[in-house]
Amino acid sequence: MTPASRPQARPTRPALLVIDMQNTLVGIAHRPVETVTAIAGLRARARAAGVPIVTVQHQDGELVAGTDGWRIAPELTPGDDEVVVPKSTPDGFLGTELDRTLRQLDVTEVVVTGFATEICVDTTARAALGLGYDLLLVEDGHTTSVRPDTGPYAAPDPSIAHHNEIFRNLHYPGRRSRVLPAARVDFDAR
Repeated sequence: MTPASRPQARPTRPALLVIDMQNTLVGIAHRPVETVTAIAGLRARARAAGVPIVTVQHQDGELVAGTDGWRIAPELTPGDDEVVVPKSTPDGFLGTELDRTLRQLDVTEVVVTGFATEICVDTTARAALGLGYDLLLVEDGHTTSVRPDTGPYAAPDPSIAHHNEIFRNLHYPGRRSRVLPAARVDFDAR
């Protein structure tokens, strides 16, 4: 096969996913200011680069649509031209329009941020890989709930670090899984 006849790698077209960064959840989050700041900076850079931003918003008996707790944190409020995908399970793809929306936008890579690291962020990120998307998990752009260092759940910092390391080492054939800090996410280098 000559170099000219080799199949070309598909161009990467990212979308920034902001998962469940709602008032009630940000209110119980570990490092909420730092996480919101990291995501807000990514949103600004994504908008400047013309990268789609998709907000995934949980709704259930505790996060009732229309209530203040259900609303997206003010610093991350979606613009009128941005897509908001409602969900009712930890998987942002299950029973939602997320996959269809991303495919309509010709997205090939999801840049994942949000709450909660070991639930909705993890589940949605793994589902994205299973559906054929490349993944970039933002190392400092996801968080979990505040909780004690002892108890049945891992403390917040070790839980976040654990998930970052897991996603650095996940291998799906034909897909790329990366973990980068927000400062190193370059929407222009595509």
